Amino acid sequence: MIEGEEDDGPPPGWQQPIPPRARSRSPPPAPSPSVAEMAQMVCGSCSHLLSYPQGARHVKCSCCQMVNYVLEVLLMYPYGASSVQCSSCLLVTEIGDHNRRPPWSVQQGQPPRTPNPVH
Repeated sequence: MIEGEEDDGPPPGWQQPIPPRARSRSPPPAPSPSVAEMAQMVCGSCSHLLSYPQGARHVKCSCCQMVNYVLEVLLMYPYGASSVQCSSCLLVTEIGDHNRRPPWSVQQGQPPRTPNPVH
Protein backbone atom coordinates (compact mmCIF):
# COMPACT_ATOMS: atom_id res chain seq x y z
CA MET A 1 0.00 0.00 0.00
CA ILE A 2 1.26 3.51 -0.83
CA GLU A 3 1.71 5.95 2.05
CA GLY A 4 -1.01 8.55 2.42
CA GLU A 5 -3.52 6.52 0.42
CA GLU A 6 -6.52 5.34 2.35
CA ASP A 7 -8.00 1.93 1.88
CA ASP A 8 -11.53 2.52 0.64
CA GLY A 9 -12.32 -1.16 0.73
CA PRO A 10 -13.72 -3.16 -2.11
CA PRO A 11 -14.90 -1.50 -5.31
CA PRO A 12 -18.43 -0.05 -5.36
CA GLY A 13 -21.18 -2.64 -5.71
CA TRP A 14 -19.00 -5.48 -4.51
CA GLN A 15 -20.91 -5.96 -1.28
CA GLN A 16 -24.35 -5.72 -2.87
CA PRO A 17 -25.97 -9.07 -3.49
CA ILE A 18 -26.77 -9.98 -7.05
CA PRO A 19 -30.54 -9.60 -7.51
CA PRO A 20 -32.34 -12.84 -8.43
CA ARG A 21 -33.52 -13.08 -12.00
CA ALA A 22 -37.14 -12.29 -12.62
CA ARG A 23 -39.07 -15.52 -12.61
CA SER A 24 -41.13 -16.26 -15.66
CA ARG A 25 -44.67 -17.44 -15.02
CA SER A 26 -44.81 -19.44 -18.24
CA PRO A 27 -42.71 -22.58 -18.70
CA PRO A 28 -39.70 -22.36 -20.99
CA PRO A 29 -40.49 -23.13 -24.63
CA ALA A 30 -40.16 -26.75 -25.66
CA PRO A 31 -37.12 -27.52 -27.78
CA SER A 32 -37.94 -27.50 -31.46
CA PRO A 33 -38.23 -31.01 -32.91
CA SER A 34 -35.41 -32.36 -35.01
CA VAL A 35 -35.97 -33.10 -38.68
CA ALA A 36 -36.43 -36.81 -37.89
CA GLU A 37 -39.33 -35.93 -35.56
CA MET A 38 -41.17 -33.88 -38.19
CA ALA A 39 -43.87 -35.04 -40.60
CA GLN A 40 -45.45 -33.45 -43.67
CA MET A 41 -48.91 -33.21 -45.16
CA VAL A 42 -50.70 -31.22 -47.84
CA CYS A 43 -53.29 -28.64 -46.76
CA GLY A 44 -56.78 -29.83 -47.69
CA SER A 45 -57.80 -26.31 -48.68
CA CYS A 46 -54.93 -24.68 -50.58
CA SER A 47 -52.61 -27.69 -51.21
CA HIS A 48 -49.71 -25.94 -49.42
CA LEU A 49 -47.09 -28.40 -48.07
CA LEU A 50 -47.14 -28.30 -44.26
CA SER A 51 -44.46 -29.53 -41.85
CA TYR A 52 -45.48 -30.38 -38.29
CA PRO A 53 -44.19 -32.32 -35.26
CA GLN A 54 -45.01 -36.03 -35.40
CA GLY A 55 -47.92 -36.89 -33.14
CA ALA A 56 -49.83 -33.64 -33.75
CA ARG A 57 -53.56 -34.16 -34.31
CA HIS A 58 -54.30 -30.80 -35.98
CA VAL A 59 -52.14 -28.55 -38.17
CA LYS A 60 -53.01 -24.96 -39.02
CA CYS A 61 -51.96 -23.92 -42.52
CA SER A 62 -49.71 -20.86 -42.49
CA CYS A 63 -50.98 -19.89 -45.94
CA CYS A 64 -54.82 -20.07 -45.68
CA GLN A 65 -55.25 -20.56 -41.88
CA MET A 66 -57.27 -23.78 -42.43
CA VAL A 67 -57.02 -26.24 -39.52
CA ASN A 68 -56.24 -29.66 -40.98
CA TYR A 69 -56.91 -32.95 -39.21
CA VAL A 70 -53.86 -35.22 -39.36
CA LEU A 71 -54.57 -38.67 -40.73
CA GLU A 72 -52.04 -41.36 -39.97
CA VAL A 73 -51.61 -43.57 -43.01
CA LEU A 74 -49.88 -46.91 -42.76
CA LEU A 75 -48.63 -48.16 -46.11
CA MET A 76 -48.36 -51.91 -46.48
CA TYR A 77 -45.95 -53.33 -49.01
CA PRO A 78 -44.21 -56.65 -49.63
CA TYR A 79 -40.76 -57.22 -48.19
CA GLY A 80 -38.08 -56.14 -50.65
CA ALA A 81 -40.28 -53.67 -52.56
CA SER A 82 -38.35 -50.71 -53.99
CA SER A 83 -41.36 -48.35 -53.79
CA VAL A 84 -44.96 -48.18 -52.58
CA GLN A 85 -47.91 -46.12 -53.83
CA CYS A 86 -50.53 -44.64 -51.49
CA SER A 87 -53.99 -45.77 -52.56
CA SER A 88 -55.50 -42.51 -51.28
CA CYS A 89 -53.30 -39.76 -52.75
CA LEU A 90 -51.35 -41.93 -55.25
CA LEU A 91 -48.00 -40.59 -53.98
CA VAL A 92 -45.15 -43.02 -54.69
CA THR A 93 -42.67 -43.40 -51.83
CA GLU A 94 -39.25 -44.82 -52.57
CA ILE A 95 -38.20 -47.45 -50.05
CA GLY A 96 -34.65 -46.85 -48.85
CA ASP A 97 -32.57 -47.95 -45.87
CA HIS A 98 -34.20 -45.25 -43.71
CA ASN A 99 -37.71 -46.70 -44.12
CA ARG A 100 -37.17 -50.35 -45.07
CA ARG A 101 -39.12 -52.79 -42.94
CA PRO A 102 -37.40 -55.84 -41.48
CA PRO A 103 -38.27 -59.34 -42.73
CA TRP A 104 -41.40 -60.93 -41.25
CA SER A 105 -39.30 -63.48 -39.31
CA VAL A 106 -37.46 -60.65 -37.53
CA GLN A 107 -40.76 -58.89 -36.78
CA GLN A 108 -42.03 -62.14 -35.23
CA GLY A 109 -38.90 -62.48 -33.09
CA GLN A 110 -37.42 -65.39 -35.05
CA PRO A 111 -33.86 -65.27 -36.35
CA PRO A 112 -33.64 -64.76 -40.13
CA ARG A 113 -33.16 -67.89 -42.20
CA THR A 114 -29.84 -68.38 -43.88
CA PRO A 115 -30.09 -69.00 -47.63
CA ASN A 116 -29.82 -72.61 -48.76
CA PRO A 117 -26.58 -72.91 -50.79
CA VAL A 118 -28.00 -75.84 -52.80
CA HIS A 119 -30.92 -73.93 -54.34
